[in-house]
Amino acid sequence: MTFDELIENITQWADEKGILSPDNAPKQSMKVMEELGETMGAILKGKNTDEVIDGIGDILVTVIILAKQLGLEPTECLESAWNEIKNRKGKTVNGTFIKEEEL
Repeated sequence: MTFDELIENITQWADEKGILSPDNAPKQSMKVMEELGETMGAILKGKNTDEVIDGIGDILVTVIILAKQLGLEPTECLESAWNEIKNRKGKTVNGTFIKEEEL
């Protein structure tokens, strides 16, 4: 399945569940953070790959729904982020990328 097809399926599911209202965006933001925390917990505990895959998938689902609640297209958000970082220079220090201007 393509990314666009998955976005459409997730959007339809969220709409059927009554989640897509813009009024739900603050709660959806908290759901994004919850899923991120659960995924980080799984990574830090060295949990199996299936648990981490599920967690990353849950993060993506919650972010896609949040974008839709805010009237944004997830692929446009991703493209905007890509355009911002694609030519960024810097280096990785202790596992963290540091932008050139911050070195």
